[in-house]
Amino acid sequence: MPTKYIFVTGGVSSSLGKGLTASSLGRLLKCRGFKVTMCKLDPYLNVDPGTMNPFEHGEVFVTEDGGETDLDLGHYERFIDENLYKDSNATTGSIYQTVIAKERRGDYLGKTVQVIPHITDEIKRRISLLENESTDIVIVEIGGTVGDIEIVPFLEALRQFRRDIGRDRVCYIHLTLVPYLAPSGEQKTKPTQHSVTELRTAGVQADIIVCRSDKPIPESLKNKISLLCDVPIQAVVSAIDADNIYEIPLLLHQEGLDDYVCKVLGYDPLAHPPDITGWTLLNRRIESVEHRVKIGVVGKYVNLCDAYLSVAEALRHAGFECSTKVDIDWIQAEEVQDLFGSARFDELDGIVVPGGFGERGVEGKIAAVGYARQHLLPCLGLCLGMHVMVVDYARNVAKMAGAHSAEVDPTTPYPVIDLLQTQVDVTDMGGTMRLGSYIAHLTAGSQVADMYGNTVVSERHRHRYELNPRYRHLLEEAGLICSGQSPDGRLVEFIELGEHPFWIGTQAHPEFKSRPDRPHPLFRGFVLAAKTVAEARMGRLIDVDVLQ
Repeated sequence: MPTKYIFVTGGVSSSLGKGLTASSLGRLLKCRGFKVTMCKLDPYLNVDPGTMNPFEHGEVFVTEDGGETDLDLGHYERFIDENLYKDSNATTGSIYQTVIAKERRGDYLGKTVQVIPHITDEIKRRISLLENESTDIVIVEIGGTVGDIEIVPFLEALRQFRRDIGRDRVCYIHLTLVPYLAPSGEQKTKPTQHSVTELRTAGVQADIIVCRSDKPIPESLKNKISLLCDVPIQAVVSAIDADNIYEIPLLLHQEGLDDYVCKVLGYDPLAHPPDITGWTLLNRRIESVEHRVKIGVVGKYVNLCDAYLSVAEALRHAGFECSTKVDIDWIQAEEVQDLFGSARFDELDGIVVPGGFGERGVEGKIAAVGYARQHLLPCLGLCLGMHVMVVDYARNVAKMAGAHSAEVDPTTPYPVIDLLQTQVDVTDMGGTMRLGSYIAHLTAGSQVADMYGNTVVSERHRHRYELNPRYRHLLEEAGLICSGQSPDGRLVEFIELGEHPFWIGTQAHPEFKSRPDRPHPLFRGFVLAAKTVAEARMGRLIDVDVLQ
């Protein structure tokens, strides 16, 4: 049977949850036995999010093949549990770049290059790249909001796509807002009506309307939306706020979204019954919290938590399995030294230092990992987090005064972190990156090998600088354990301390491979170590209460 397509658009307002809605639908369709993949089309002119400030766009999610993509691809992977690739994200910038390159080569034989058909044809080609024999359904989310000028070529491509491949192979889902106005005590459908009208103006008639609201939409309002937006009442779906994002598939299933999508695409829902047992059990685990830990995430972009979205989710995933609520304290790296000795820092059960680029906040991160090392506090360093752990150890244990990363201080006498790869093109910010999945060999008997349960692992990377092999023997003589390395032994991938309960750094970004029902081994080990600290602290508090 040919691959079928679901297109998800949004109206009224940004940040309504198109990505989570699309991801949740993907999970429900997988529960019905369909093979699903997903794609994000973004209307901005950047070629990819790789050079965008995290304050602008949040986290850059890295795929297996080294694609620097939108953070929604992280949601896609976590919900449908499928690895995605560079082709799973396309931007206006990358589409225009391809079309202009073709024009320069003469591929258009001197014709006038226009938005229609050349840009729309390239958009359709990008969508079609996801079609293969092993995929039943492709879910495509269109970024932005209907009515934005940037989104017009994408909507035209969607309109043409259904004509090109047949109506029975395409389903259009439109996500809108049904706000509640407190003064009148009513939910209002007018924004939804206007949004659907705007979509129709672009030539696209929604098959399903998903209505975001803070409370369920009554049947009377569903009937009104059905009548005025020209869809069956079964196609009006109420998507209310959820206690946790992993509850959303269950709420949408209760509304019958996956049933109706099957009908639109020509599948018999009874022939593809859903098995949501595993997802239901996951949500029960999420609700059955027996312990709490407080984790400090020390970063430079903490004012926008989406900059560390996958880190936060990986911590929560580990908590789900350990029946532990993970409370995250977002700590600004530049303020770390001022917090030493305060109740806020003393109450932490663990510290995570995530990745990043640039000089700002680095000294605070170095101080944070040093504090964790000295106080036997669980600490997990990711990418730059591993770099600052190496710098701390070099300065304060290996006695390399002034040791630093050459990224931050090119004049340091001990560049323990340095740029090892040949610079290909200084005009291309991704030219020197180590991007995507790389194999690492772990030392048998090390903490990381025990956590993984294996001595050969694969993790995703996004960085330029590495531990400088010139100083590896000095660091190891001082007690640092290089517990993982590249297959050729040249690059250090993991570090740890033997006498510390959990002081582990990795050059990789393991957070990208964590799943809600299958937490990443490093994060699981970290949360377990933090739980031990929390229980010990609670025991000390109880002892003090008894003494008093």
